[in-house]
Amino acid sequence: MRLSEFSYKLPGELIAQQPASPRDHSRLLVLDRASGRLEHKHFFDLPEFLQRGDLLVLNDTKVFPARLIGKKEKSGGKIEVFLLKEIKRGIWQCLVGGKNRQVEQKIIISEKLYGRTISREHNGTWLVSFNLSGKKFLAEINLVGKVPLPPYIKRDKPSQTDVRRYQTVYADNKKSGSVAAPTAGLHFTPHLLKKIEAKGVEPVYLTLHVGLGTFLPVKTENIKEHKMHAEWFEIKKKSLVRILKAKEEGRKIIAVGTTSARVLETVFNKKPLRVTRYARLDSLNTSQARRALRDLSGFTDKFIYPGYKFKAVDALVTNFHLPESTLLMLVSAFAGQAMKKKSVGLGKIKKAYREAIKKNYRFFSYGDAMLIK
Repeated sequence: MRLSEFSYKLPGELIAQQPASPRDHSRLLVLDRASGRLEHKHFFDLPEFLQRGDLLVLNDTKVFPARLIGKKEKSGGKIEVFLLKEIKRGIWQCLVGGKNRQVEQKIIISEKLYGRTISREHNGTWLVSFNLSGKKFLAEINLVGKVPLPPYIKRDKPSQTDVRRYQTVYADNKKSGSVAAPTAGLHFTPHLLKKIEAKGVEPVYLTLHVGLGTFLPVKTENIKEHKMHAEWFEIKKKSLVRILKAKEEGRKIIAVGTTSARVLETVFNKKPLRVTRYARLDSLNTSQARRALRDLSGFTDKFIYPGYKFKAVDALVTNFHLPESTLLMLVSAFAGQAMKKKSVGLGKIKKAYREAIKKNYRFFSYGDAMLIK
């Protein structure tokens, strides 16, 4: 498929600049994949589409203040460093903004923290070495760093509302590492989660640290030529047991967000899980099961686009995504699951987006949500 097929026009006023209040009062557009039928709801209506025994899979990553404003040691000119991923202790892959960027340039962030550019990478990112690492580094950036809001949210600086709201309510303090929020999860409140659990729906957590891979633009007209940037994930054995048992018993797996979906599809394509998925899990008495059912972690660069057959996910909670983005490609693939023509799912998503625009839904990170079932 061609990149241009994933383009659409969005009026600028529909790009959400503030989150809904309360969180679960955002709107919810429900798309039935089989019939193409659309329903207009609110996010607090989500429990009516869930059934006892369903698993709700959530990404518990925590966003850290990855945006650092510094100055050049020699000229004093402003320079921005956006942390992406720690390559090794004290060395980070970063986006570096500003004029006259150079190798071996010292950037002063605070009285305690400075960085030095090492090299510029082929994808436009930079490697930057910092004088602090580990807990000392994290403590300092938590003091001086800023919430990494996406550029389409127009602010001179993040507000206190952003500090609180650009984070899911279930983000784990021990899982800090994302440079952007897993936005489908921003709509949940503690009350809504309790209501969902009371219905007999099981919450299951995994972790994917959102990085450049989610937002790197597709630059090739043939989308198959695009290469995803790898992002780190982790899923615990106890979560795998619950997910595999649910699949064995025919219960539904509802992924909250494209990040959760990518982790699930990554691990379900691993050979041991392909074997174990159909094995009985009650006693875990086979050697294959014991090998498969362990904590899994690593990097995923899985790129999902129309034509992909989902092996784990049965329903998807997601936001409205940017034109020509890998996220739009993933939801188009999911909407067209099991269809012979790859374009069918994209057609359903485009129809849903046209309806959302017509009804003034709010788009992107702080915007409204979709349930694709």
